[in-house]
Amino acid sequence: MKKVNFKDIIIKEDEDYILINKPPYLSSLDERLGEAPSILRLAKEYHADAQLCHRLDKETSGVLVIAKNPEAYRHLSMQFEHREVNKVYHALAEGIHDFGQQEMVVNAPIAALDKGLVKIDRTKGKIAETAFSTLEVFSGYTLMKCMPITGRLHQIRIHLSFIKSPIAGDTQYGGKEIYLSQFKKRFNLKKDTEEEPLIKRVALHAFSIQFSDLQGNEVYAEAEYPKDFDVLIKQLQRYS
Repeated sequence: MKKVNFKDIIIKEDEDYILINKPPYLSSLDERLGEAPSILRLAKEYHADAQLCHRLDKETSGVLVIAKNPEAYRHLSMQFEHREVNKVYHALAEGIHDFGQQEMVVNAPIAALDKGLVKIDRTKGKIAETAFSTLEVFSGYTLMKCMPITGRLHQIRIHLSFIKSPIAGDTQYGGKEIYLSQFKKRFNLKKDTEEEPLIKRVALHAFSIQFSDLQGNEVYAEAEYPKDFDVLIKQLQRYS
């Protein structure tokens, strides 16, 4: 992964918050020593008192909020606790789901497993709700708008898997890799080469976030698709 210039991923900034578009494959927090720098480390180099207000999975791209002082961090933490933060994700899910103008709400409790994975568990799981709606339908896939009401680990991923529509590329939860040859007629591969997936990660992007700042003003930001997700959707639009 090429080196990330923190200033280049800032969407907006004020005296209390920095909102960034996190690239895929970059961890929110530090992992093991010697690995690629985390968002937290890059943020602290930019602003010494930086604190992440929430996290995104390493593979997930999109909008992430960083507080510049303890008061701002506490203020947004309380909004997360009271479910007053509106987050929207876009995911390419397997299967066709044309809900029209309707939303489908999945309410399925989530329990943590070893190795950072989760499962649906109606006896030991914690309450988890996600609302889904349709953005665009392709051949065998749907671009979904995903609105987590609670904030459990891997919530969107396991809820889509639970309704038999895992996210493309999410092999941990039953998703399969997606290839251009599935859609493009007369697809030709160069001799002695293997076809690469259209996206080499979980096809999930944190598209937008909305919350209130310390003055009570609404803060809203959208994060553009990174190149791999953008190419994926454009190829589907063209050939599917």
